[in-house]
Amino acid sequence: MEIRVLRYFLTVAREGNFTAAAKFLHVTQPTLSRQIKDLEEELGKKLFVRSNHRIHLTEEGILLKRRAEGILEMVTKLKEDIASTPDTISGDVFIGGGETKAMRLLGRVAKQIQDDHPSIRFHLYSGNEEDVTERLDRGLLDFGILIQPADLSKYHYMDIPAKDRWGVVMRKDSPLAEKNKIRPDELIGLPLICSRQAMKESYSKNEFAHWFGENYDKLNIVTTYNLAYNAAIMVEEDMGYAIVIDDIVNTSSESTLCFKPLEPKLESGLSIVWNKHQAFSSAADLFLSRLKNRFLS
Repeated sequence: MEIRVLRYFLTVAREGNFTAAAKFLHVTQPTLSRQIKDLEEELGKKLFVRSNHRIHLTEEGILLKRRAEGILEMVTKLKEDIASTPDTISGDVFIGGGETKAMRLLGRVAKQIQDDHPSIRFHLYSGNEEDVTERLDRGLLDFGILIQPADLSKYHYMDIPAKDRWGVVMRKDSPLAEKNKIRPDELIGLPLICSRQAMKESYSKNEFAHWFGENYDKLNIVTTYNLAYNAAIMVEEDMGYAIVIDDIVNTSSESTLCFKPLEPKLESGLSIVWNKHQAFSSAADLFLSRLKNRFLS
């Protein structure tokens, strides 16, 4: 299976049409059709079905598309890593993480590096712990930012000198908007919008369960979210109250939303992780060195 053929396959999948895909790839349609047919014969599976002048992916095609995208992304990253040498200190640094104030600290380090080495580029990927570690394990990220508690056993890691405080985002016309802080009993019976990751954790690791105490099983969780931006939209549409990290959702004077911290205070620590035995590019290695100087010195 050749990388070139995977690119052909992904183009056909994106365009939904062999003619348009062939035009984009600057190959003839018979050549493209033959390449896809050979790929299907190699795999022993049909990848496309035709209907009304368009083609659609089969279940096997959907699986291949997901895997092929990861393979090509990894190939691109590998080429960029190899092209970067200690003499030039250029290249790309790939960082994944949730929505957290830790990005501000990393952003300051990244800015200093770019001031010294303008050819270094940073690429940010947003996702929860599951998303980030999956991409980290596949070699698509150099670093991941994980909100504690998290399983750090597979990685090298460094704690970040910052903590995220949790609270409730609500509409300003909500009855709770007059409160300065929100207690556990005040959320019982209300429609809650909660982090999907937090809800999936075991009770022993679930900070929210311990914060709510005996009332945890009484919560009315109507929606879960992966990214707080989407949770804020649900709040605006009066779906409920979102439990989020502070400084993430826009609650300025122009916004219809407000943020109220939880009481007792609930905070989460942060760690930046990377794979053990990681072979860094010169750009990623420089970034890690600067992080250690800033956070460990």
